[in-house]
Amino acid sequence: MSDKTSLYTQKPSSLLIVISGPSGVGKDSVLQRVKGQDHQLHFVVTVTTRMPRPHETDGVDYIFVSHEEFARMITAGELLEHALVYGEHKGTPRQQVLDALESGKDVILRIDVQGAETIRHLAPQAVLIFLSTASEEELYRRLEARKTETPEALKLRIATACEEFKRVDDFDYIVVNRENHLDETVDAILAIIQAERHRVHPRKVDL
Repeated sequence: MSDKTSLYTQKPSSLLIVISGPSGVGKDSVLQRVKGQDHQLHFVVTVTTRMPRPHETDGVDYIFVSHEEFARMITAGELLEHALVYGEHKGTPRQQVLDALESGKDVILRIDVQGAETIRHLAPQAVLIFLSTASEEELYRRLEARKTETPEALKLRIATACEEFKRVDDFDYIVVNRENHLDETVDAILAIIQAERHRVHPRKVDL
């Protein structure tokens, strides 16, 4: 009995949590709210070759690098996964993930659906959460309302989103981020993380 009791009181291995979904579902807004509510989480900062937007801070929102530096990181094996997303490269810094897992924190990756597939193959025990809108039509309305893309770029994002919705079966969970219900979305994600922390057979990520 004592051996079993000690087993159930051991701290489980750190979780690797992937938050993904089509462009426009609200991943940034959701994760910003999650950050303020669970201090046991480490949020990995993505590397990108795109130029920073006016409100973004290097090393906080993204790690902004040149195309040459990104290519060097790929060659050196410094990226856990990387992809070409709407004409710009994005990648997950490997050492940042390893260090966070080693520290005992649960790690959150905010990556596109293509990157989530890569992580699923590299770490089958990762927790994959697909963030969605209530319908594809709602997503299209959100993308159009942003007015941040040219008509051609908007068409590409919509076409890509159509394909990404088809990949939902590759994920463990789906959370619908309904308009004006951000708190409900955040609560659902936090509930998933809490449930995963209390599994009888914890996930063990091996990278």
